[in-house]
Amino acid sequence: MPLEIITIPCRADNYAFLVHDPDTGETAVVDVPEAAPIEAELDARDWRLDDILLTHHHDDHVAGVAELREIYPGVRVTGAAADAHRLPPLDREVAEGDTVTIGAEAGEVIDVSGHTVGHIAFHFPASAVAFTGDSLMALGCGRLFEGTAPMMWDSLSKLAALPDDTLICSGHEYTLSNAAFAITIEPDNPALVARKAQVEAEREKGQFTVPSTLASEKATNPFLRAGLAEVKEALNMVGAPDSEVFAEIRRRKDAF
Repeated sequence: MPLEIITIPCRADNYAFLVHDPDTGETAVVDVPEAAPIEAELDARDWRLDDILLTHHHDDHVAGVAELREIYPGVRVTGAAADAHRLPPLDREVAEGDTVTIGAEAGEVIDVSGHTVGHIAFHFPASAVAFTGDSLMALGCGRLFEGTAPMMWDSLSKLAALPDDTLICSGHEYTLSNAAFAITIEPDNPALVARKAQVEAEREKGQFTVPSTLASEKATNPFLRAGLAEVKEALNMVGAPDSEVFAEIRRRKDAF
């Protein structure tokens, strides 16, 4: 059976994700903005917590780790070796190409540096799901706090190469504001126009817009579309390298 994914809202706009293997009963959480909502969801489902997977070191993704460790003795914490010096204490340090397991299912670690250096994602191909933190986000991507535009473009290109049906579990409910920006880049993109309307309707009802599918991101997310001729033409950047077009889109979003 595929992994069961539960989206948990935390703080003002963060998400954590419970990942449960129904065959073995093992459960992991990806990122821990705070402990209480995660504990409540585990208790409601009568699930034990076996693993914590961390995408990057920012406080709004790791603040609840110590508390969960107290509540669930023996829980294993996994994060990037490159980020270990500023993550909570790790039981396992990983790098791109390493494998993590949840129950019987194996996942691949992908280096998606850009938002931070040492940011990682976790891709579980059998369940067609990727946990991308603040790298690829719904209709957006993370700000470049530490990395460069070419670095982030390379990271997004890795994620774009995953199968189109991959579920993208990203770290924040930013989709409404991301949609408002995206439409300034491609106002005549029919898929984007439709998605923007859908996002507005979902948020009006208080619904989550995360996760999304990679197919939807490739059709509507301007940060994934920087290499397309129509986007370069819209930005008067015909012939420019893809990473430069991405950098211009990121610059515009930062000022939006």
